[in-house]
Amino acid sequence: MSGSKTKIQLRVHPNAARSEVIFINEVLQVRVAAPPVKGKANKELITLLSQALGVSKGALAIIKGHTSRNKVITIDGLTQEEVMKRLFSSSSGVSSR
Repeated sequence: MSGSKTKIQLRVHPNAARSEVIFINEVLQVRVAAPPVKGKANKELITLLSQALGVSKGALAIIKGHTSRNKVITIDGLTQEEVMKRLFSSSSGVSSR
């Protein structure tokens, strides 16, 4: 890994019909099918983002907003530009269900 650590802000929508990454008015939003109970939505969020970004789950961490819909996530090994490019290109079709 390149040693870079990137922070992104996003809004999570639990109990969605399906899990997906979307942009609404240039705001990163993630819909997860899991309920916000016992960390299930957070776990699915990390799984979905790792698939969308092509990184391991261990490269992702929630650093703010564990119990909030608004979260700050760090990604190890990718620049801000790489993260946004991968998320934007995957937002049309990334789904875990």
